Amino acid sequence: MGNLDTLKLTDATRPKSQPPVVERRNKLSKKLWEQMELAKARNTGTNFTVKRFRTIKDLEGNIRSVERDKRIKPWWFTSNSGTLCVQVFYGSKALELVSGKTAIEARDLAHVVEILGLIKKEVELGTLDHAIETASHLLRSRFEMDIPKTRQTNQTSTILGNSTTKTLSHK
Repeated sequence: MGNLDTLKLTDATRPKSQPPVVERRNKLSKKLWEQMELAKARNTGTNFTVKRFRTIKDLEGNIRSVERDKRIKPWWFTSNSGTLCVQVFYGSKALELVSGKTAIEARDLAHVVEILGLIKKEVELGTLDHAIETASHLLRSRFEMDIPKTRQTNQTSTILGNSTTKTLSHK
């Protein structure tokens, strides 16, 4: 036991899950890292891809995992006035960084990397927890509403006294 006597032993157990606030921070931090790497790659003229595995079924019915590139949309854009701007997204919702402001102006792509790094540090410190919580609630409320994704009409026809319903989708 010689070396174990120098350590501070405890009976702590690993939590089964993290608090939701920490999970949201980690999710946004990961996305910010992806955006930073994408901006660095675009600035140097190289490609940046993130791989993910997709499970597919081939023609014979065998299920296998295939590695695919994940599509990453840049969070920066050129505004109408010609300035480069950066928005931070949680899911599909832009975070409101300050009341009424969702974008940050940048000089160039190198400055975009600096801005994203600064925001990543702030997210990890918990400064943007309220904005993340607001965006999270907006996203969840979208799933709770009963809004159809496609336009559908129900058409009921009577065939020999039996009522059947057909659903037609219009494109």
